[in-house]
Amino acid sequence: MQQSITRLTSLLLLFTLAGCSNKAIYQNLQLNKKQQCQQLPVSQYDECMRSIPLTYEEYERERQEVLKKSKKTKD
Repeated sequence: MQQSITRLTSLLLLFTLAGCSNKAIYQNLQLNKKQQCQQLPVSQYDECMRSIPLTYEEYERERQEVLKKSKKTKD
């Protein structure tokens, strides 16, 4: 229950702060996921950590590639 409250508070804080960048939000969500992984038994920890998405830079690079491809198909 405490973890849920902490998680919810973190997410609300993230979305209500003015001037937060997409990168900061993305990184904070990743940090939250890592903290959740640390709560798991050792047998599940590695799998959980592998499920964490790309770094923001990798995500943004892939996102830009998809946008470029999408734009080319529209033209």
